[in-house]
Amino acid sequence: MLVPLLKEFDDRIMRNVELNESVFAQLTDLQRKLGLVFGDRPTCPFLRPHIITRTQYEEVARAACTIAVAIEKVVERALSDDELLRQLDLTAREEQMARIDPGYSRLCVTSRLDAYVSDDGFKFLEYNAESPAGVGDQLQLEKVLFELAHMKQFLGEHAHWRPEPHKRLLQSLLQAYREWGGDKEYPQVAIVDWKGVSTESEFRILQKYFAAEGHPTIIADPRELNYRDGQLAVGDFVIDIVYKRVIIHEFLERCAEDHPLAQAYADARVCIANSFRTKVAHKKASFAILSDPQYAHLFTSEEVEVLRRHIPWTRRVTKGSTNFEGEDHDLIQLIRRERERFVLKPNDDYGGHGVFLGWETSADDWERAIASALARPYVVQQRVPLKKVAMPTFSGGLRLAEMFVDFNPFLFHNEVEGALIRLSSSSLLNVTSGGGQTALLVLEAM
Repeated sequence: MLVPLLKEFDDRIMRNVELNESVFAQLTDLQRKLGLVFGDRPTCPFLRPHIITRTQYEEVARAACTIAVAIEKVVERALSDDELLRQLDLTAREEQMARIDPGYSRLCVTSRLDAYVSDDGFKFLEYNAESPAGVGDQLQLEKVLFELAHMKQFLGEHAHWRPEPHKRLLQSLLQAYREWGGDKEYPQVAIVDWKGVSTESEFRILQKYFAAEGHPTIIADPRELNYRDGQLAVGDFVIDIVYKRVIIHEFLERCAEDHPLAQAYADARVCIANSFRTKVAHKKASFAILSDPQYAHLFTSEEVEVLRRHIPWTRRVTKGSTNFEGEDHDLIQLIRRERERFVLKPNDDYGGHGVFLGWETSADDWERAIASALARPYVVQQRVPLKKVAMPTFSGGLRLAEMFVDFNPFLFHNEVEGALIRLSSSSLLNVTSGGGQTALLVLEAM
């Protein structure tokens, strides 16, 4: 029932003569004012949210929760099993920081699983365990889209639910802070990342919301922090909670071991979310453990079944043999021979950097990609079928564009609230590589 409903809705949008260049210019300006930009580029050239049913949402949410719990088990075991930890390819300093107790029980206060949905179901390709972006975007995207006349009419016609991940984020930060031992009624928050990063506009969205809820909040570059008398601070602003958005490996590469943030964390003088321990789960090689039957003993039978259905075959790129589709193969020869079935990814990078899609890569370039993957930590992952959907867009004038969509649920203490919805005409779906995003709308009764 959803498909014909969306088709009828899209047709209504496309016939709407009031949607003209003047309206599109207003939408673009509004996005810039609201911070819905990547660099200076507005990220939502679409005229409606991604719409799914409650049944579809709950199915993805249940699987995501199960997988998040399974990953926690991997991390817990890896911290006491050196051989398993070696499979994840942490640096010595990453391992050192991961062994520091963050002071609360859940591995991830906030995280995000990235999934592709096709006609055969859905599969999760990656786990952003350390600093997932986009939590504040649903709030702003609704201000852009849900005030349009055709959206007001649609919302009035259908029972629906709107996720509020920004609220769950603050609740989860406070929950971690209380468990950590914090007792201030209104703890002060620092959103920490490098000055000038492309996601800075989202920090301002969250800063405004946190402050409106009574929590003084500052946006700080790691280089602005100081640690004196047992207090982490920026100038005179004492920090109780660090909402850490800086990427761990970048922080460790640029900052010495005696950096104020590292010292305050090691001394348990500040609550940091997500903690440095999440780097263990963030490594893409964690999916090699989730998808390899030799590690099935780490999980319950229910978890094994969810992993089998929703995690694609993934392996670390190393010389040796592996099992693929029930048969043993030399891994490198398999990757070389079946390049159109595989993607090569750095074990720890973001924004599509260093990713090679075998089906879009020549044989010679693929050979060079394999050499790169053997030279530094990489994983190989089986290709997941992508599904295109029609989406009304105003980029280049009103048109119905065929777009790939990924559905990336946010998790807060392993419970799902909303999702980052990314769309692109190319099969590399991320905003960094030129893709866009839209809001999520869940229909209650279908």
